[in-house]
Amino acid sequence: MKDPPSSIPWERYLAVDLHKHYLVIGGVNAHQEIVLGPRRMDLTAWPRWAQSHLLPTDSLVVEATTNAWDFYDHTQPLVGRLQVANAGKIALIAKTRVKTDALDVLKLARLSAANLIPEVWVPPQEVRELRNLIAHRWRLTRMHTMTANRLQSLLHRYHFVPPAGELFWDSHRAWWDGLVVSPTERLRLRQDLATLDHLRPQLAEVDQELARLSTEPPWASAVPLLMQLPGFGLLTVMTVLGALGTITRLPMSLATGQGGPVRDSAKQLVGYAGLGAGVHDSGQTHRGGAHYQAGPQRLAARPGRSRVDRGPTSSLLETRV
Repeated sequence: MKDPPSSIPWERYLAVDLHKHYLVIGGVNAHQEIVLGPRRMDLTAWPRWAQSHLLPTDSLVVEATTNAWDFYDHTQPLVGRLQVANAGKIALIAKTRVKTDALDVLKLARLSAANLIPEVWVPPQEVRELRNLIAHRWRLTRMHTMTANRLQSLLHRYHFVPPAGELFWDSHRAWWDGLVVSPTERLRLRQDLATLDHLRPQLAEVDQELARLSTEPPWASAVPLLMQLPGFGLLTVMTVLGALGTITRLPMSLATGQGGPVRDSAKQLVGYAGLGAGVHDSGQTHRGGAHYQAGPQRLAARPGRSRVDRGPTSSLLETRV
């Protein structure tokens, strides 16, 4: 659906406050006058209401939440413009001591009419699926680590000396079974070992799926290039690609290279990844700080983070993506 000319304002600037089981919608016109009073409805009633009330001349904004993407997919064809707002930045802009759904939705609509919405990139379906898979693997890994730490704590409490080698594989299961502990400790020990046995094949299955995705579009072309970076294995590569989606979505500035104009997005990439250094340069104080760590959580947690930050790797990463 084509947008109206930029010189013509939208007839209605609508905003949606999206919750788990319901939403609140309201709107104003270009003069900040309320044209749709805040109204609450269940999510099940939204599709029918949207079909009959939304218009191609409407601009709609919704904050980025867990269920915002499905809402976006079903609502975007019905309006002229659908923006997904950065919830954190919206909270800073519209900070208030009185917070209700009705007030929130009208403030969001007025910000939209004033062209003050900090938008986020809407990832396509394949990027969402990769991000969800990476997040699922992170949760499994966290559960595995917590369980292994509990078993290590048991050994430490009772001064057990474990045998050499990988402690939690089947080859040492007889040693675990032979430990002399109380019945309650035995119960916890048995359940923790069973949890590890359950998590290992699940992690292996997720890794196989990541390997399969790495050989298919849209990731297959970038994976071999990123694998050449120091410290980048398959998991790190897929995490980076899932977080970035596509390098072309970053703000583009053209710089002149040997072959003519080239994309210069390295700074934007470093900033998005949260790898930039904090700076305090005011008055007589000039001080550099640590990473501001404002990037995606999964990307910031990867072991390759330090390698991406040091030396020319930032621009090299941007170029190869």
